[in-house]
Amino acid sequence: MKQYFVLGLMTLVAALPLANIHAHELSKPSGKVILTVSGSIKNTNTPDGTAQFDREMLMNLEVIELKTETPWSEGVDSYRGPLLRSLIATVGAEGGDLTVTALNDFSSVVPSQDGEEYNVILAMELNGVPMSVRNKGPLFLVYPFSDYPSLNNEVIHNRSVWQIKSIHVE
Repeated sequence: MKQYFVLGLMTLVAALPLANIHAHELSKPSGKVILTVSGSIKNTNTPDGTAQFDREMLMNLEVIELKTETPWSEGVDSYRGPLLRSLIATVGAEGGDLTVTALNDFSSVVPSQDGEEYNVILAMELNGVPMSVRNKGPLFLVYPFSDYPSLNNEVIHNRSVWQIKSIHVE
């Protein structure tokens, strides 16, 4: 009897990682869509195979507050939003590079590893106020410049896209 229990338990444990391989649908946005994720993703919520997010859905991911200086403002500001790695995990991204595109169609390629290595966020609030398009919103990819001065360089500045509308996973 003990052998069957151990064998059954081993089978169950071996099957657990397989549960994460299968795609599942995300909930559908109930508010205005502010971000669309496409490309090599497993978890979608549209017939065309993309993942669309409204503000509430994004704020239900792993959200942090990041206090940092940026090259585009004076002094330390407080940014709040979901971690990039939380978004990538939620959509079941399988790629390595992310093409982040702004409302004006400016885009930059961001290695997904940046989100794993640093607390990179999709900032939605600046100093406690929701970010508007006029103020680099609705989403601004913010790196922890104050925590890692080595990030304060032209390559990372170009990855810090604001007014983000979409992310394509390569």
